[in-house]
Amino acid sequence: MTSFHTSDRHGYSVKFSPFLINQLAVATSQLYGLAGGGTLYILEHFEDEVTEICQFQWSDGLFDVVWSPTTDNIVATASGDGSLQVWNVEKPKEKPVLVLHEHKNEIYSLDWGEKWNFHHLLSASWDGTARLWDVNRTSSLTTFTDSSPNSFIYCANFSPLIANLISTVSTDGNLNLWNSLDFSGTSKPLMTIAAHEDAEVLCCEWNKFDRNVLVTGGSDGLIRGWDLRNLRGHVFELSTDSERAVRRISFSPHSSAYLASANFDFTTRIWDINHNGECLELLENHNEFVYGIDWNINHPNQLADCAWDSTVNVYNPKSLNDF
Repeated sequence: MTSFHTSDRHGYSVKFSPFLINQLAVATSQLYGLAGGGTLYILEHFEDEVTEICQFQWSDGLFDVVWSPTTDNIVATASGDGSLQVWNVEKPKEKPVLVLHEHKNEIYSLDWGEKWNFHHLLSASWDGTARLWDVNRTSSLTTFTDSSPNSFIYCANFSPLIANLISTVSTDGNLNLWNSLDFSGTSKPLMTIAAHEDAEVLCCEWNKFDRNVLVTGGSDGLIRGWDLRNLRGHVFELSTDSERAVRRISFSPHSSAYLASANFDFTTRIWDINHNGECLELLENHNEFVYGIDWNINHPNQLADCAWDSTVNVYNPKSLNDF
């Protein structure tokens, strides 16, 4: 395992470049995101160290980061001031090439479409909305509003295998599915699922191989799997045996079975959803909330995570050595 310390900045999100095998981006905030600015780090990892390539500053905390699926030098970040920024990582001394600002509260999640919607960004905010953006425009294409009053949307994702389908999860415990082509501005969910009873849902993730499967993670410490062919109830449940939240989940880009979770009990966990929800490995490499987790698409079974302890780790879980 190799590590990098983001001095006086607390980690919220980490993403590997889809193009460059050793490059990753990390979104961080001062004072745990409660006040102060944010820093975007572009890092390079080697077998024995992680080094900084450059960094970018923003006036508010940065809570998520995502790479462009088509251009190796472009990333987007989500901020506590309700704006999202698009950066050229080859020009660290310059301002963002694009700033989009319509949300009224923090943006906690950002996704960049692939395949048929590679020019679209999807943001989720504590103002109770998700917004669809075209990076060639300065205003959003449409807004998806959570039906529950005063509910925050924590996460929004494009389905990677079904065109025009997106998912959102929120503090009301619901998972919502939407048609991204509904530009009415008053769109309603295609379906609403009560995903976690008496708990907030903090994250969702689509399986990268099975178009029907997605998972949700909640403040109840549970991960639940859902099948679009039968949404009457969850098809599997993974328990962290903790009362602390599952903050982020990520399916492996190399296997339909493996799932990683970043958890508020200071752990990262590797799961096998095909074998009774077995936790293959429990990693205790942080001493604060683990916020970010990502797989390296260019290096099988390599993971990175980041936490409020200002540490970014890059490693290969021992449980997957034989895969």
